[in-house]
Amino acid sequence: MKGTGDEDELLLEARRFRVVRRREPLADGSTLVREVVLHPGSVVVVPLVDPDTVCLVEVVRAAIGRALLELPAGTLDREESLADAARRELLEETGYRAGRIDPLGGFWMSPGILRERMHLFVAHELVPGPQALEPGERITPRLVPWSKAVSMCLDGSIEDAKTVAGILLHDAHRRGRNPCG
Repeated sequence: MKGTGDEDELLLEARRFRVVRRREPLADGSTLVREVVLHPGSVVVVPLVDPDTVCLVEVVRAAIGRALLELPAGTLDREESLADAARRELLEETGYRAGRIDPLGGFWMSPGILRERMHLFVAHELVPGPQALEPGERITPRLVPWSKAVSMCLDGSIEDAKTVAGILLHDAHRRGRNPCG
């Protein structure tokens, strides 16, 4: 996993991430100790069923004890291109196959503690089919009008950070605005 160094002390190795204790030398000669979660990265997909409808997924999240409405996403846990990972996650979670998938950038999820870069894609020309969920996943696809999805991000109804970022970035892009300036 990139970002690990000889100075890191492994605290926990889980199936999809590691937790390490990292020592950072400071300018005054002292050392700062931090615990960092090392993650291989992930993909997130904005699946456009048509220009005015997005397929979100309702996902039961054990960490918070309830379901959230999210964009399909998943961990980079095998050797494949980012676009292929996005296609795979889209199919697994929604059943849709993308005729076209376009990259839209990436972002760090929570860089103060977590080393996870999410790679954002927009999926077009979707063909429906059955989900291919992993054992234990509780995911239900939900078709949402695009304008409602944007409104839900702005009013706090959608609380998942990757979903808010993905929807608002794509909305700015489709309106012809550069969200970065």
